[in-house]
Amino acid sequence: MHRQAGSVPAWALVPAIVLFAALSAFSGPAAAQRKDRAGKEVVDAVCAACHASGKEGAPRIGDAAAWSGRAAQGLTALTAHAITGIRKMPAHGGSPGVSDVELQRAIVYMVNNSGGNWVEPLGPAPAAARTSETIVQAQCARCHQTGKDGAPKIGDRTAWTARMSKGLDHLVASAVHGHGPMPSRGAMPDLSREEIRGAILYMFNHGLPPVQPPPPAAAADPHHKLVSGMDIYLGMIGAEAMRASQADAQKRMDIPSGKGYYHLNISLADNKSHLPVSDAQVTMQVSDGMTVQTKALGPVAANNAVSYGNFFQFSSGNAYNITTEIKRPGQASPVVANFEFRAP
Repeated sequence: MHRQAGSVPAWALVPAIVLFAALSAFSGPAAAQRKDRAGKEVVDAVCAACHASGKEGAPRIGDAAAWSGRAAQGLTALTAHAITGIRKMPAHGGSPGVSDVELQRAIVYMVNNSGGNWVEPLGPAPAAARTSETIVQAQCARCHQTGKDGAPKIGDRTAWTARMSKGLDHLVASAVHGHGPMPSRGAMPDLSREEIRGAILYMFNHGLPPVQPPPPAAAADPHHKLVSGMDIYLGMIGAEAMRASQADAQKRMDIPSGKGYYHLNISLADNKSHLPVSDAQVTMQVSDGMTVQTKALGPVAANNAVSYGNFFQFSSGNAYNITTEIKRPGQASPVVANFEFRAP
C-alpha cells in the first residue's frame, strides 16, 4: 500500500475494471450503513492485484525484507500515504470507497503476513489523547510488568538506566523499529514517537515521587547557567529527605545511608528551541579544595524529560566548587558549567 522514499514506486493497485466495480459497490446511500471490512477482505479485493505478486515493484505480501522498513514508519504514516496516494499509487489505492479504517486493517494484514506482529485497529482512533499510563497498562505491561523475555520491569531503574546509556532518543528509536523479542512500536503500530517516549519515561520513573521542574531562567539565579546555547540547571536534595519521603522509591534507587549526602541533578535544555537535551554524557566534579569527588551522572526521569544525577557527600560548613562537564554526540568539545555551594 505504500512505497518508501528512494525505492521503486508502487503502481496503481487495481486495473480499471476492478476500480469500476469497487466504485459501483460503494455508491449510493447504503455506503454510510456498511460495516468496515476486515483487513484480509480489503487486501483480497483491492491490494492483492499488485501486492500478491509484487507487480511493478510493489512490496510483495510475505516479503519481510520489503516490508520491514515500511513497518518501521508506523501505521499512521503508512495510512496517510495510502489515503492521499504517493507517486504513482492513487489515493485510497485507486478505490475511493475504501474507508480509512479499512486501509489501516489492510496495511496491518500485509505487515503481519510479512513478518510483523501488529494489532489490527478496531475502529477510528478515540478523540481523547492517550496517557502514558494508559498505553503502558494496555500493551507494554504484558511483558514489562513481569520482565517477560528479558524486558526491563516497570520501575526497575537499574535495568532502565543501562538501556538509557545512549540517550532517550536512541531508546525511542529502538522501540520504534523493534528490538529482540519486542515487535516494532510494541505491536501498537499507531503509537507516535512522543507516545512511545512518554511510555518509556513512565516505566523508568514508576514508583518515584514527582519531581518539580526547574524554575524559569533568571539572570541572578545561581543554579542556572547559559553556556554555548544550552540552559543548564543545578538541583539538589538531601539523602535524608529522600529516605524520609520516598520509602517505596528506595527499593529502586540506591540512596546512601551516611551523613552529608545530597543528590545533585543537572537538567539541560536547548536555549532556542527549549527542548530538553536527553543524549548527553554528564560528568560532575565536586571539590572543597582539599577533597575531590568525580562521578558520572546517570539519567533521572521526571515530567516527561530526562535529567542527570548522582549522590555526593558534603561536610557541614564547607564551601564547594561544582564543575559539570557535558558531552553530546557530534560536539567538538564538552560544555563546562561551574556552580558554588556551601553545605549547611
